[in-house]
Amino acid sequence: MNPPANELELQLHYPMGDTLPLPGASLTVTPGVKWIRMALPFALNHINLWLLRDEIDGRSGWSVVDCCISTDSAKAQWEQIFANELDGLPVLRVIVTHMHPDHIGLAYWLCQRWDVALWISATDYAIARIGSKGETGFGGDAAAAFFAINGLNDPASVEKIRGRADYYRTLVPDVPPHYRRMMDGDVLTIGERRWTCISGHGHAPEHISLYCEELAILIGGDMMLPRISTNVSVYEQEPESNPLKLFLDSIDKFRALGERTLTLPAHGKPFTGLHKRIEQLHQHHRERLAEVMQACRGEPRSAAEMIAVLFPRPLDLHQTTFAMGESIAHLHLLWFAGRLRRTRDGAGVYRFQASA
Repeated sequence: MNPPANELELQLHYPMGDTLPLPGASLTVTPGVKWIRMALPFALNHINLWLLRDEIDGRSGWSVVDCCISTDSAKAQWEQIFANELDGLPVLRVIVTHMHPDHIGLAYWLCQRWDVALWISATDYAIARIGSKGETGFGGDAAAAFFAINGLNDPASVEKIRGRADYYRTLVPDVPPHYRRMMDGDVLTIGERRWTCISGHGHAPEHISLYCEELAILIGGDMMLPRISTNVSVYEQEPESNPLKLFLDSIDKFRALGERTLTLPAHGKPFTGLHKRIEQLHQHHRERLAEVMQACRGEPRSAAEMIAVLFPRPLDLHQTTFAMGESIAHLHLLWFAGRLRRTRDGAGVYRFQASA
């Protein structure tokens, strides 16, 4: 059962209603574009994947867009898709919007299974390769130390984050050794249609969305979600970054697309109302930034103390790591804008206070 729609969601339109693809099956969005939905073991409990009818070097088949995490159950669903949803045709390429595990986790397996190339941005390919071989911002000693200097320093939390050193590798055990680079403005010919690459930043290093003007369809990945706001975080690999500004600047690039654009998101249902959703996301972050400013007008506050301001609900460890990254991102936007000043207290924790 789907949760009840929120007020902002009701301002959008869902042309396919509440119809969802069944596990191991697909729904046709439009001829040549199919929607797959696979389960995830997180609070965000699903991911949308896409099949695009294609032809490469005279061979007919399908391009896959995004992959799901690496689990036996996801592989089993893919095998059902291969058997029942491809019209007897092969997969010709694997396109990945960005390096997060639910998007790239099975890229290696899919590319090996069909002997095809991975298409992805160079930045996200490199980060995924690093993540599949070592510790990442999702856990381990470096992540624990970074969160500690931002206030999440109670022994229990520190120990739990340290224990997640293999988190990325468990979901993305390997990445293909070769790839085909996608860049902003590139045009991919997929079947008989042209899809333009639109880069986005802030959520991932170099996220690629795909837009087909002929179909008025945007495969938005995680840059444009209808029900929730995209996670935008600071992690220890780039501790002085300003990802929230990058994200807000990036989604403004979608304003150039038509109002009738059908957005295919990585989570949630296909929707129209793209321009309305852009405004909703800007307003959401304006409100959160105002809350952060208000909280920082008194005593200096750490990012860990901002979690209760930005996320006033119980969080599990997985959600807490995302919440920490988001809290730092909101503080950093205001700090870079000169509205907050940052100091480091006697315990070595960064604290932020409204500028005089």
